[in-house]
Order: sequence, then C-alpha cells, then structure tokens
Amino acid sequence: MDGLQFVDGIILMWFFLTALSVLFVVVDIWKTPEETVLKWGFILLTAYIGPFGAFLYVFGCREPLPGLHEKYIATRWRQVLGSTMHCVAGDGIGILAGAIIGAVVHMGRPSEMLLEYMLGFGFGWAIFQALAMKAMLGSYKQALAKTFYAELVSMNWLMAGMMPTMMILMRSIEGADDPASHRFWFVMSMSLLVGFIAAYPINWWLVSRGLKHGMMTVRPHESMIGMGDDIPKPVAQSSVPHHAQHSENAGLEMPDAASATPSTTRMLVIAAISFAVLAAGIIFGVNV
Repeated sequence: MDGLQFVDGIILMWFFLTALSVLFVVVDIWKTPEETVLKWGFILLTAYIGPFGAFLYVFGCREPLPGLHEKYIATRWRQVLGSTMHCVAGDGIGILAGAIIGAVVHMGRPSEMLLEYMLGFGFGWAIFQALAMKAMLGSYKQALAKTFYAELVSMNWLMAGMMPTMMILMRSIEGADDPASHRFWFVMSMSLLVGFIAAYPINWWLVSRGLKHGMMTVRPHESMIGMGDDIPKPVAQSSVPHHAQHSENAGLEMPDAASATPSTTRMLVIAAISFAVLAAGIIFGVNV
C-alpha cells in the first residue's frame, strides 16, 4: 500500500465516522432545549469536524438529565463552546462556498483566500449572527451593528487557523485542491477543526466581556406551567451573564455586561492583534 492509499483509507474512515456522528446529532439534538439556530449550528459543526463535533455536543450542550440544561450550560467553557460553534458553523458555509468557487474558476490563491474570507464573514455575520440576534436586539439593523466587531475578530482567528492548514495539506495531498475529490473535503474538514481550536480563546475573551453570547435554554411556555418557573429568567448567576432561559414565545434579552465591556482602545488593540495573527497564519502557510 502506497502513501496515497493509506491517506485514502484514513479519509474513508473519517467520512464513515462523520456520517454516524451527524446522524446521531440530527436525531438527538431536537430533544435538547437549546435555541434552534444553535441546534443547526451543532449539526453543521458535526458535518464539518465529524466525531469531534458530536463529542462537543454531548459534553457541551446535551441535557444530561431532564431539567438540568440551564445549570449544565452555565459553565464558562460551555458558553464559549456555544459562541465558537456559532461562529464556525456560520462562517464555514461561506468559506466552503468560496473554496469551491475559487477552485472551479481557477482563481489564484490570493484571490481565492480573499473570496473565502469575504463569503465566510458575510454569511456568518449577516445571517448566522445578526439574524439570530435580531430578537435580542430589536431590529436586524441593530443586530448587524452589535455583532460586527465580535464576528470580525472571531473570523480572523478562525481563518488564522484554517488558512495555513488548507495550504499545507493541499500541497501535501495530491488532488486535494479539487472539490470533486474526497481529499478536498477531508482537507476542509481538518482546516475547520484547526480553525475552531484557534478561534476558541478569542471567543472566551468575547464572551467574558459580554460581546458575544453562548448557549441558551429554550423551553416551551406550556412545559413550565405548574413548575413555578413560567417567567423567563437567566439560567445562571451574574458571574456567567451571557445566556438566558426564555419561553418559546418570549423575547430574548441581552445580558447587562457593562461592567465587563472593554474600552474602545482595548477593542481596537484586540482587533489589530486578530489581523496580525491572520497575516501570520497566511505567511506561515505560504512558507512552510
């Protein structure tokens, strides 16, 4: 067996495990009292990163016992998981579309990277973030304005992990730059996995500063009648103020995180660092 056959064997096993993982999440997640957009986010994430996505769903979001979801997701690392997953799920669609278009029309690598960035950011920001936050912020226009910074910074770190991984693997695996090849999709899967890992720390900062929210608990109003809990309320103490329990028909409220919100100067510095990290990732991918 030559090296390429060995790689193809690994890829086949990866796709098999990914299919099982996606099937499990698709069937199971609708029993979890999570916001609908985040349910779809976990399905997409699992399609991207296979069994790692299913693992993160089970240990990061899936309700362990009835009535415990609020407390279960209140831990900071799970809130950050929800935030990062939301970013990767949305941006990933645009990035994949850009990679396919770039390959089909034979774009040069710089143009293809720019297209992937623009489509990834545009889809993640305008659809996955702003539409999801519209109910919290009152209007789509306000949601676009409020989510722009967090999406930009998170996207930069995601791409800083993805870009070099894509470039290195596509150079190393024959045929991996062809969207019609299974190797292309394996490379994109690995790249999104690395991008997820790279984006997690900045999402920790964003969530801890009240600039992004994590996971939520959504329970139908009628299921709470008689439980003394039919009024929407936060799911945790103020130490983790980045999510909310709400009824199916209740509006969402953004947490009051004014005390944690960083200054404009700090936010600009963090944004500049994110662009520097993105540039460093691209340079690394080009030169390795």
